[in-house]
Amino acid sequence: MDLKAYLADRRQRVESAIEDALPPRHPDAGRLVEAMRYTLMLPGKRLRGIVCLAVSEAWGGREKDVLPLAVSVEMIHASSLILDDLPSFDNALRRRGAPTNHRVFGEATAILAAVALLSGAYRHVARCSRPRMMGPDDAVGTVQQLAEAVGENGMVAGEALDLLARGAAPGFEELERIHALKTGSLFIACAVEAGRRAGAGAAEQAALKAYAKNLGLAFQITDDLLDAVGDPEKTGKDVGLDGAGASFVSFAGVEGARQLAQDLLDTAARSLAPLARRGEVLEAIARSVATRER
Repeated sequence: MDLKAYLADRRQRVESAIEDALPPRHPDAGRLVEAMRYTLMLPGKRLRGIVCLAVSEAWGGREKDVLPLAVSVEMIHASSLILDDLPSFDNALRRRGAPTNHRVFGEATAILAAVALLSGAYRHVARCSRPRMMGPDDAVGTVQQLAEAVGENGMVAGEALDLLARGAAPGFEELERIHALKTGSLFIACAVEAGRRAGAGAAEQAALKAYAKNLGLAFQITDDLLDAVGDPEKTGKDVGLDGAGASFVSFAGVEGARQLAQDLLDTAARSLAPLARRGEVLEAIARSVATRER
């Protein structure tokens, strides 16, 4: 399989669906919609959305049934990027090669845009719900899964713990806990919910959860590596911002972090063994994380 071509094609599909889901540009009181669109449509990997599609495809799911989930997780991710970049968090100047949202629209509008993207994610998946003959429709489970991934037991908790780690030297267990929440939670929601919607059974969903948790942690470690030794022209964002917080590079050094990322990716790949051939594309996606440059 040509993974590069696969990722490019699925990224384009996700981005087209995002464009269709966004609010109209006008009217736009206070440039709120413009601020929402700004960060959401900056060029990115769309890896979370692609994982949604790849999982659904593995079970023969229909693309139109999983695209709303892919769009929603990308909205949630964009919301988290806006918040991460704020002066009260990382005070970042660049994101994906462009000025950060608060530098363009001001801090207040950036915060409102982040909140609007988060609510828009739930609204979109609910609007595009697939009704069932019996029991609750798909939106009920999806909104619950996404809310769990975001809230006080998910990404928000991870961010709070990351803030507490500033200036400290957290050990491996605490680092793993922080980033399993901050980064892994949304990856898990992508994989497990896409699988559930496509018909994966309980054991298969458990395998997807293990895969996504390890993939998310490995992705975060490569993020820390890019922050420490990456090329800003390729990463498109400021470097050196993560060292004061919960950074795997600060804990293990550059080579130690690289080995840890590889170990986690190997574990993610092994987690897919119960899925047999259904896991081939997902394994290839995981392997690609080790060599990413942005």
